[in-house]
Amino acid sequence: MKITSGQNKNFDLLIITPICFKKSLSRLAEHKRKFNIDTTIVTLNEIYNSKYFLVNGRDEPEKIKHFIRSCCDKWDIKYVLLVGGDKQLPVRYIYNFEKYPVIPEIYEPPYISDLYYADLYDSEGNFSTWDSNNNGIYGEWIGETAEDKNIDLKPDVRIGRLPCKNRLEVKIMVDKIINYERNTFGKSWFKNIVAVGGNTHPEISSFPDGEADLSEALQHVEDFNHVKLFSSKNNLNRTNIIKSVNKGCGFFVLRGHGSPPFWTTHKPGEMKWLPKFSIYHMSLLINRNKLPICIASGCRNSAFDMHQINLLKHPSLSYYWMDCIRNCWMWAITQKFTGGAIASIGASGVGYAKYEPITGGKADAWSFLIPQFFNEYKIDKTALLGDVWQRLILKYLKKYPIDWNTPSLCYKSDMPKPDVINARTVQQFILFGDPTLKIGGYNI
Repeated sequence: MKITSGQNKNFDLLIITPICFKKSLSRLAEHKRKFNIDTTIVTLNEIYNSKYFLVNGRDEPEKIKHFIRSCCDKWDIKYVLLVGGDKQLPVRYIYNFEKYPVIPEIYEPPYISDLYYADLYDSEGNFSTWDSNNNGIYGEWIGETAEDKNIDLKPDVRIGRLPCKNRLEVKIMVDKIINYERNTFGKSWFKNIVAVGGNTHPEISSFPDGEADLSEALQHVEDFNHVKLFSSKNNLNRTNIIKSVNKGCGFFVLRGHGSPPFWTTHKPGEMKWLPKFSIYHMSLLINRNKLPICIASGCRNSAFDMHQINLLKHPSLSYYWMDCIRNCWMWAITQKFTGGAIASIGASGVGYAKYEPITGGKADAWSFLIPQFFNEYKIDKTALLGDVWQRLILKYLKKYPIDWNTPSLCYKSDMPKPDVINARTVQQFILFGDPTLKIGGYNI
């Protein structure tokens, strides 16, 4: 077998895709090269057939991860873009379970982690399998201690995914990325930030925790125009969200509750949900080329394996209208061709905040990630999106190092342990978008 590993140059960006999308992605690669981001496209067949490096791994996700490590070692790859949904490009499921609070004997299903593909080396520089007990179950933490211990979790490459299901979605995203990077710089609309939040857990406290997190985040970007849609101000509604985004904004950030089909929150001290902003209301987003980076806290906003969720018929996931949903909330707003977002960051599993009593102040989760995102952007406004994503995870792990010897929330426990929450937080922190995206576009 001839292995052509000797592409005698280094690359910045590796795009991994099924062969059916390769031609559609060639324009994106050409565009990236014009801005000095050396890009190469590799198909899944080329990985599995050892075209560049000898194939290694127990299953397809592990073969892909080994290939990324080889590219990092041999080609000096720094960024990886995965193109394809869970049916088109393999995903890694993590078995860090959570009890469902209403029906304690029911557990949440495994969740997708793209961080698995980015954490290439363990603390000793060896290949990071995320399966330390070698039983074919990854990120397993359901017992008195973690079954898969001492996972590094630190991303060695910056990774993003476009979970496209067909060539049309690929074309939409390629067009959006090229247009954004060429035509956003210097536009006045980019200096708007639309911040949406309220009281996430009125059953615990009437304190508007979502508003507090957003206000902290906005302090890092004082040179932007802040559009605050807060439930305490009585201006948080679907109409105002749609109008504000349609005017154009550089960032669209939401702090509250989520699910695959919708996002919502509460007014301070009121148990009633505010009207949900669902994927169906996104049809009213016509912001065209005025595209924000969207960040939304909540549960499963980025669970792009929709068919798996529907098949599970899980009590905590069953909505009477979910069977007709094709996209999760975060991907729906990202791949929308009349506007929406240029990229999005959300959770593929359950989201947490420091204001929930179960965290005990030892796990901030989204209460840390949202303000810190804007702090990282403030520190380096020339950064690419994947750089910010990587630094966020590294900062989180530095602040909250994980003790893998604590019990999981499933093991004789009614509440999740902070260490479990911290591991879940970074594992399920998914970027839908190009990790080499130039935030705010290029000055050309």
